[in-house]
Amino acid sequence: MRDTGEPLKLIFCGTPQFAVPTLEALRAAGHEVALVVSQPDRPVGRAGRLTAPAVKQAALAAGLAVTQPEKIRNNAEFRGRLEAIAPDAIVVVAYGRIIPPWMLELPRLGCINLHGSLLPRYRGAAPIQWAVAMGDAFTGNTTMLLEEGLDTGPILLQETHEIAPDQTAVELFDVLARAGAPLVVKTLGGLAGGAIKPRPQNDADATFAPLLNRDDGRMDFAERAAHELYNRWRGFQPWPGAFTHLAGRKLIVHRMAVAIEESGHADPGRIRVLNHRLFAACAGNTWLEFLEVQLEGKKRLPAAEFLHGNPLGADTRLG
Repeated sequence: MRDTGEPLKLIFCGTPQFAVPTLEALRAAGHEVALVVSQPDRPVGRAGRLTAPAVKQAALAAGLAVTQPEKIRNNAEFRGRLEAIAPDAIVVVAYGRIIPPWMLELPRLGCINLHGSLLPRYRGAAPIQWAVAMGDAFTGNTTMLLEEGLDTGPILLQETHEIAPDQTAVELFDVLARAGAPLVVKTLGGLAGGAIKPRPQNDADATFAPLLNRDDGRMDFAERAAHELYNRWRGFQPWPGAFTHLAGRKLIVHRMAVAIEESGHADPGRIRVLNHRLFAACAGNTWLEFLEVQLEGKKRLPAAEFLHGNPLGADTRLG
């Protein structure tokens, strides 16, 4: 091993692709991953095909033991299995379950979590999405010791990363997933060797990143300026995206841009068509250009092609 201390016996809890680089990094660093805990297989897509989560797929490919309990808090069989392993640490990355007290108390080094924000900023289920949606210029990763509160545990290490002006949450997920993996390895080595001392969070500085819902993607032209709507579109990829309504039908905006060259007053939600380009008026006399759209029940189209098949009058209003 390189600068990571002695090999540790670990249990790894994770579910989506975001957690896979950390699982791989722990193995590459020489740690023993005695068990991988992931959520159960779920139906995916219109066909509802039962699909294994990314962490389970990666673990099985690496020949690791995997378990997928539906419940963990009062699961005697699951508890007995973990207690028999007697791990040095439990590493939790986007597992999607609240870790019960008995698991928090089990490993001698504690339960170590990788969170995709600079805690105490953006505690909660969707820190990456909300950092982008709020137009932040930077975010990062935090490793922390889990406790019973929601992302309130002591901080171990932090690392800052820039958010590019046009970067989407999907792109930032990949950046933070890859950057977080070595940070977890470094955290384990420092914690085991005594070089890292947990420090409490300042609760007064906490902000929250709640789980997204469908309505977060609804575009409110009257209340939000163009740059706010653009940032929310960047943050809410791939879901719930950005949508409005046109003549009573849902209109999904797959690609958009803040229209710097377009100006002038119009009631928010009004559209303007210029040279086969589609613009929408937003709050504060700002404008968005819709580059690619999809009308309910139709295929997604570049704006010019959409306008060819759907001529819009000057009094057309969105929302």
